[in-house]
Amino acid sequence: MGPPIKYRLSANDLLDTLDNWNSLMNFRVHLIACGGTALTLLKIKDSTRDIDFTVPMHKEYDRLIKFLGDLGYEEKGGGLAHDDDPNFIYQFWCGNKVFTTDLLDSPLEPGKHIPIKRWSHIYLAALNLTDLIITKMFRGTSVDRDDCIAAFATGKVNAEKLLERYSKTARYDLNPEKMMKNFVYLAEGLRELKLISDEFFEKVR
Repeated sequence: MGPPIKYRLSANDLLDTLDNWNSLMNFRVHLIACGGTALTLLKIKDSTRDIDFTVPMHKEYDRLIKFLGDLGYEEKGGGLAHDDDPNFIYQFWCGNKVFTTDLLDSPLEPGKHIPIKRWSHIYLAALNLTDLIITKMFRGTSVDRDDCIAAFATGKVNAEKLLERYSKTARYDLNPEKMMKNFVYLAEGLRELKLISDEFFEKVR
C-alpha cells in the first residue's frame, strides 16, 4: 500500500462550502481566515488541508457553532467535520485568538484583515499577513516557516514593522524567549533567499 492520501481544499472549494452555509443561515457572521486557509484564499498557496477561522465576535461564534452542529458537523480532531466530507476539519477560534496566540488587536479593525468576499450573511476576510506570520511562527514548525516565507515573499510585509509587532506579541506569551527564537528561525530562511538584508538579520539575531 502506498502512503495515505492527503486531501486538500482549493479556494474555490472553500468558497462553495461557505456559499452553501450562507444560503442556510438566518444570522450574520464575520469569518477571518488564518493559517494555510488565509494563504489559500489569497492565492499564496494552491490549497489547504486544514480549514482555520477566527470568529472575532463571541455571539457570532456561539451561533455559528450551534448552526454547524444543526447541519450535522461533529467534533473530530480538535475541530468539526461532516460525514459528507469527513476528510476536512474546520477549526474555529473566538475573539482575538488564533491557534494558541492572542492577537494584540481585533482582526476586525481596519488594516488587520484583508477582505475576500461578502455574502448576505457571511463576511469573509483573511488575517493580515503580518499577524498571519506571527501566529504561524508562534507554532514554528518547518511547514509554518515555509508558509511564512511565502507570505513575506509577496513583498507586502515590512520587515521592521513585523519584528516590532512580533516582539510586542511575544512579550505576552508564556515563553517569550522561545517565540523570539522562532523568529530567528524564520529570519534564517528569509536571509537564505535574500528577502531580508544582512543588517536586519544581525539585528534579529
